[in-house]
Amino acid sequence: MRVHAVSEQAVQVEFGRDIDEALIPVIARAVEAIRAELGAVVIDLIPSYTTLLCFYDYNQVDSQWMVREIARILSAIDTDESGSIAIDGRLVEIPVWYDLSVGYDLDALAQQKSLTIAEIVQLHSARDYQVFAIGFNPGFGFLGALDDRLVTPRHSTPRRRVPQGSVGIADAQTAVYPMASPGGWNIIGRTPRVMFDSSGLAGQAALLNVGDRVRFVPISRSEFIERGGQLDD
Repeated sequence: MRVHAVSEQAVQVEFGRDIDEALIPVIARAVEAIRAELGAVVIDLIPSYTTLLCFYDYNQVDSQWMVREIARILSAIDTDESGSIAIDGRLVEIPVWYDLSVGYDLDALAQQKSLTIAEIVQLHSARDYQVFAIGFNPGFGFLGALDDRLVTPRHSTPRRRVPQGSVGIADAQTAVYPMASPGGWNIIGRTPRVMFDSSGLAGQAALLNVGDRVRFVPISRSEFIERGGQLDD
């Protein structure tokens, strides 16, 4: 683990070089601990696959102080008997309507993988996914890892507009588009659940946090509409 300054107002923690599910709870616990102890000077914490970027108020402290304090906090984080970080990430269930009318790539994916659409739905919804990172758009959670039978590269040419709530696959990851935007992921369904609320009325803007687990739950068209899901125009 390496802690170092990257600018006059940011310190980065490097937890490793390779993407590893074991790092997820480590980084999530680090976010909790740093926010709890240094909340008065921390402006933002941005976790990623193997790093944590901490922006701070340089009018209050300098980079040397931040590096020292973050290193101290990380060295004091408790581990379980195996030496691993223990953290209870939330389980977030996301209802998904898997259908050709909203899952634009379902048919092509089924043909490419020699699977039925029902088999794709079963494989995608059969496991819990870890939230590796938040990025691309506010509230966009990178989730992994997919069943090997579903691993698919993203489109070489992105769509100009992917509707809000679209559920996609790219390489070994899956994700939900929290808002309409361009994107190159393979779209297999859509959720009515709000992934990002800029008003913060739900207590936090983004539904997902690094360290959470996600479970996709298949629903019918009528359930999708009843829960506020939007169909294409």
